[in-house]
Amino acid sequence: MSVFCEVPLAAPVAVFKLTQDFNNDPFPNKVNLGVGAYRTDEGKPWVLPVVKKVEKIIVHDDRLNHEYLPILGLAEFTSSSSKIVLGDDSPAIRENRVGGVQCLGGTGALKIGAEFLRRFYNGSNNTKTPVYVSAPTWENHNAVFSSAGFEDVRPYKYWDAEKRGLDLSGFLRDLESCPEHSVFVLHACAHNPTGTDPTQEQWKQIAEVMMRRKLFAFFDSAYQGFASGNLEKDAWAVRYFVSKGVEMFCAQSFSKNFGLYNERVGNLTIVARDAENLKRVLSQMEKIVRTTWSNPPSQGARIVAVTLSSPELFSEWKDNVKTMADRVLLMRAQLKAKLQSLGTPGTWDHITDQIGMFSFTGLNPNQVEYMVKEKHVYLMASGRINMCGLTSKNIDYVAESIHEAVTKVQ
Repeated sequence: MSVFCEVPLAAPVAVFKLTQDFNNDPFPNKVNLGVGAYRTDEGKPWVLPVVKKVEKIIVHDDRLNHEYLPILGLAEFTSSSSKIVLGDDSPAIRENRVGGVQCLGGTGALKIGAEFLRRFYNGSNNTKTPVYVSAPTWENHNAVFSSAGFEDVRPYKYWDAEKRGLDLSGFLRDLESCPEHSVFVLHACAHNPTGTDPTQEQWKQIAEVMMRRKLFAFFDSAYQGFASGNLEKDAWAVRYFVSKGVEMFCAQSFSKNFGLYNERVGNLTIVARDAENLKRVLSQMEKIVRTTWSNPPSQGARIVAVTLSSPELFSEWKDNVKTMADRVLLMRAQLKAKLQSLGTPGTWDHITDQIGMFSFTGLNPNQVEYMVKEKHVYLMASGRINMCGLTSKNIDYVAESIHEAVTKVQ
C-alpha cells in the first residue's frame, strides 16, 4: 500500500486548465481569452525589443559570472525597482527608509511579505489578524496569505455587478468596520480581474480611512506602465500613500511590463518609518528568504536593472510598454464598438472604462459555458477576458459570440 494513497487529488489551477482545454480543442477558429499574458495582433508571444537588446549586452559582458547573489538580491535591481514605483524624487528613498527584496515574481513578493507579516506584524496573535482581499480578486491572493499561516482571510466589497463599476461606498464601509490593524491587499492599478480602479479622489478617501483606522496597506503592482502606458499614472496610488507617511509593502512584478513571465522577476518594496526600522525589517526578510529559496536567480533581474539604469534603454522600454498598452486600448474600443453595432443587450461602456490586460465582461457562468462549449471561445468562469487574446482577425467572431451568448442564454 502506497504511503501516498491518502493524498487527495487537488483541483487543477483554473487558468492553466483553461489553456490545456484550449490546446486540446481541434476547432479551427478557437480563441483563448484566458491566459494572463500579452499577445501580438498575430496572437503570438512578444519578446520586447529592448529585452532582446539587453540580453545581448549581458551575454557579451565578460565581467559577469554565475556566483550567488546576495540573499536579498541584486542591489541595482531592487533599488531601481523601488525607484520606479515610488518615483525618482521620492522623499522616502532620500531618507533611506526604503528597501527592496528581490523575489520570484509578484507571487514571491506577496509570499515573502505575507510570511514577514505573519511573524512580526500586530503582536503575538498575528495569525488571527484579518487579511482583506477585494471581492473579486486574483485567485492567488487568498491562497498566498492562507498558506503563510493567516487564519482569517476575508473579502472587502469592490465590484458592483449592477453598475459594472467600483462599489466605493461598500469598500469604505468595510474599511470603517473592520478590526484595527487589519491588512488590506490593494491593487496598485489595472485591478485583476475587474480592470476597474479607484479614481485619484477615491484613493484619497481610501487612504484617509486606512490611516485613521491604522490599517496596513499591502499593494500589489503587477501592471505598472502596462495599464495606461504611463509609469507615473499607474503608480499614483502607491506614491500618494507614501506621501502621507504610511509604512507599507508593495509587491512588484515585471512579468507583464517586461514580458519576462518565465524569468520570475519580482521585488518587494518596503517603506518603513526610518532607516533604523528598515534595517531590522530587512534583517528578518533575509532569514525568511534563506529558508524559502536561499537566494534569487540573476538573469531576469539583470535585464531589468540594466534597462532601468540606462536613460537610453529606459526610454526604449517605455516605448515598448506603450506599444502593448496601446494595443489593449485599441482592442477595448473595437470590441465595445462591435457589440454596440450588433445591438447587444446591456451596457458595454465598462469595456472602455476598465483598464489593463483584463476586462470583466459581466457575462454570467451560463453564458461563459455557452461561449466555451458552443463557440470555442475560452474565458474564465468569472467572465474575465484577456484583452490581448483579441486580434483584428478574431474580434468579429468574439463579438458575435458574446452577442449570441447574451441574447440566447440567461
